[in-house]
Amino acid sequence: MTNKILLLPLFFLCTFIQLKGQSLNALQQKINTILADKDAIVGVSIIGPNPNQTLAINGDAHLPMQSVYKLHLALAVLDQVDKGILSLDDKISIDKKNINTYTNLWSPIRKKYPNGTVLTLADIIKYTVAVSDNLGCDLLFELIGGTEVVQSYFHKIGVKNIAIVSNEVVMQAEWKNQYDNWTTPNAANKVLQLFFKNENNLLTTESYNFILKVLKGTITGKKSIKGQLPKDAIVAHKTGHSGKNNQGLTAALNDIGIVFLPSGKHFYLSIMVSNSKEDSNVNSKIIADIAKLTWDYFEKN
Repeated sequence: MTNKILLLPLFFLCTFIQLKGQSLNALQQKINTILADKDAIVGVSIIGPNPNQTLAINGDAHLPMQSVYKLHLALAVLDQVDKGILSLDDKISIDKKNINTYTNLWSPIRKKYPNGTVLTLADIIKYTVAVSDNLGCDLLFELIGGTEVVQSYFHKIGVKNIAIVSNEVVMQAEWKNQYDNWTTPNAANKVLQLFFKNENNLLTTESYNFILKVLKGTITGKKSIKGQLPKDAIVAHKTGHSGKNNQGLTAALNDIGIVFLPSGKHFYLSIMVSNSKEDSNVNSKIIADIAKLTWDYFEKN
């Protein structure tokens, strides 16, 4: 009799764990259905409110980052701020020669200040991350000593599946160059998790609050992770997009972020659409559909 009483709770516990596992498998099956007829490589990494709730599809594939790496750059810059090497209040001069170099590249800084200007380091980080400014990005790379400094920083904190080799001018000079800057969906999610949990005091409170606010204010990728979520949904995220080449190939359409649920919980989501022959709207919808399925799942579980 005693053994039966003890076994009943264990039975229900095992049943509960099994059901949870089946439910997560159901989420993966729904995502697989979305991807089944798409002519693209899609990498997905999900970490739920419970760290044991993980799901990955092509999670260890090496995929081009494009502007996603501007988040990585910002974190490396803030590391130097926290060490006292730089300050968010530092004034950075941008002359007309800098501006002219980026005539054919996306740069709201160039558009707003065609004759040059002086901006604070904080302002340049905001432009680089929230609106994906290429001029701002390369200024930050130059300021901290180049792409290798950023790559070394992430290798040092335990993110090995990443390569940051080229700045924006070099990356966009030839189509093939973007593939030199790669990460995996799982590594992208690891960066998000290390940052948001602020493990080992990765950032000071000031730097942490600053970049989290910037990420929540990202205005690119409105049709991606946030595309089908409630209008008031809060997502701290960074996008990256290659555009299409003459053969109609999209090398990268990416969105990685921390998604905040109404319950106060959050989940990490990194989606990287690579080498896609699909229409741009289809690529965005892949990300939006997966984000909505994940949102719905974690709202109920």
